[in-house]
Amino acid sequence: MDVQLTSADRVLFPDDGITKGALFSYYERIAPVVVPHLRDRPFTLKRYPHGITGEVYFQKQVPRGAPAWLQTREFTTHPRDGGARQVDFALVNSPEALLWMVQMNCIDLNAWYSRVDRPDRPDYVVFDLDPPEEPDGFGLAIEVAHRVRELLDEVGLPGYVKTSGADGIHVLAPVQRRAGYDDTYAFAETAARLLERRHPGVVTTEWLKKKRAGVLLDHRQNGWGKTIASVYSVRPKPGAPVSTPLRWEELTAGVRPRDFTMAVALERVEGDGDLFAPVLEAARPLGEAMRRLRRLVE
Repeated sequence: MDVQLTSADRVLFPDDGITKGALFSYYERIAPVVVPHLRDRPFTLKRYPHGITGEVYFQKQVPRGAPAWLQTREFTTHPRDGGARQVDFALVNSPEALLWMVQMNCIDLNAWYSRVDRPDRPDYVVFDLDPPEEPDGFGLAIEVAHRVRELLDEVGLPGYVKTSGADGIHVLAPVQRRAGYDDTYAFAETAARLLERRHPGVVTTEWLKKKRAGVLLDHRQNGWGKTIASVYSVRPKPGAPVSTPLRWEELTAGVRPRDFTMAVALERVEGDGDLFAPVLEAARPLGEAMRRLRRLVE
């Protein structure tokens, strides 16, 4: 199942000279820790055939000519223009499948929160923090991430943090697969609105940018078929930053997403292992956490 890389010298990050071959090498080395986070999750290809400054397109259907060994699973999707469509999603269940995605000019990795055996049961609640466009917007997002952690501690649901690799922060709270997407959405929305009430002007749930004041805590990311960039995913931003897991004590005021390059991510994994492993191993019941959260709201 060897993956043949073509156009290895194609420059994907023009300001940095980072090539497709360099991206392939990074994912080859990071595969042992990233594949477990992608395994059995329907995968959407986000393809950059002309690099990060060129046209990008999303592809849910496995492309023609995919290798016979690439595992797939069919699901019904509902496009925005209406109707229903049967789609064969790729599953990134091996290092070879991961490298084939790079060969298909994927830079970042986007997969569902649920797995194919129980597609209606997510593995975690997602808190997506989108900082305001101001000089220290990311610093404010760091503050809000810690407020999210404190609230999760109050309700007995541990949270794990990573840079998004782009401009924001992701906090994931692993839950047992007894809850559905409606449940995780309701939990995230209730938590976000409580934090908005506790920290006005710092936390907001307002979708329209012109009406926002503070960091958007986006509960809408918790839905069937939604994706966020996976942990250890390279992002299509200058410098090729990586979505990198952190210890909470590392998330201090001076941290910035661009600090975490491919080389830094590999060095951290070599020294610390996978700091996001508990997301796959430490699921807690959502029901009790929701009951505690509602008591805080009352």
